[in-house]
Amino acid sequence: MSEYLWTEEEFDEMSWHDNHVHGLQIIEGDYGAGKLILDIDYILEWINSAEGKFQFRILPAFLEFKGVTNLRIALDYATPTAGLAPFSIHAIERKIEARERYEAQLWKIIINWPVGEITFEAEGFEQRGIHEPQVAEEQWLSSQERGLGA
Repeated sequence: MSEYLWTEEEFDEMSWHDNHVHGLQIIEGDYGAGKLILDIDYILEWINSAEGKFQFRILPAFLEFKGVTNLRIALDYATPTAGLAPFSIHAIERKIEARERYEAQLWKIIINWPVGEITFEAEGFEQRGIHEPQVAEEQWLSSQERGLGA
């Protein structure tokens, strides 16, 4: 599965648009920094059929940010009275900002459904596939398709 491994070096070539997030994990690290891990359905390819309908080649993956600090999470399931379901990413933005003793990488994960965002500072990321890709009619995989049962 090593062919499905990306780091911040490939950031400009990647897109997380309409990727669904099934889980979020925070792992404590040293000196107040930690890891933020998102369990996502990474869309490898949008497949346009002859009828104009799309299918999606989706890879279940872990997107792990390292050296995370200043984490803020805002997701609003209440305003649209949405049922609890995986949220969907619009985009991930990265900005480099000079600080007194270092250059900070500031990250923003813009959520398109429900409305929200996740912001933090991190040293970088690694994204790795955790199963084989599958072709699906929707932009996400069900629990069964992800190999997690019901």
